[in-house]
Amino acid sequence: MAGQALNEPAEIPAELDRWNWGAFFLNWIWGIGNSTFIALLALIPFVNIIMIIVLGARGSRWAWRNRAWRDAEQFRKTQRNWAIAGLAVWVIGIGGCATMVGSIPYVLKGSDAYHMTMEKLRADDRVKAALGDDVTDNFWVGGHLNVDANGAGEAQFSIALDGAKGKGTAFSTATRTAGTWSLRLLVVKVEGVDAPIVLLNEDHVPIPNAAIGI
Repeated sequence: MAGQALNEPAEIPAELDRWNWGAFFLNWIWGIGNSTFIALLALIPFVNIIMIIVLGARGSRWAWRNRAWRDAEQFRKTQRNWAIAGLAVWVIGIGGCATMVGSIPYVLKGSDAYHMTMEKLRADDRVKAALGDDVTDNFWVGGHLNVDANGAGEAQFSIALDGAKGKGTAFSTATRTAGTWSLRLLVVKVEGVDAPIVLLNEDHVPIPNAAIGI
């Protein structure tokens, strides 16, 4: 009969019963496109972790049963297109996240607060004696930077340092008032040395092993 689907039996042909990457990558979106609405469970937190795996394993069976397909080749081509689309979405998404994460050090290092911190470190004789005159910072920087619309802000950094004489980590805190940054705390912990080098401690923050009177 014209227009009759060839997959009326619920049993999927063995050659089509395989892992469905389109269902795995696009889960609920794939489910709507393939009339497999159980895939909407992937929208539920925690359940979605299990559901995307189930969709990958059983998606082909459900799609074959829930939609009318002209033949096995149409089914195979459609599911292949879903897989390609899903892979593209994931690659773009992962690439976007990697770009965002990779840009964080550039944002932190581009701030005036960071430049003030590094200038203070490189000018300090105690830091030079412990690490060397050629102190450099690593690419990755820990911490955060917040600036409000009114010009106020706060920054905290954890900076890995390398020098000819040794390595260490600098910890700094800075505040921004009326558009101007000021350092409040700057401490260097040298590898292998218990007592930290305290360059600034304007707010008298307790620092373990710091010299008395700092």
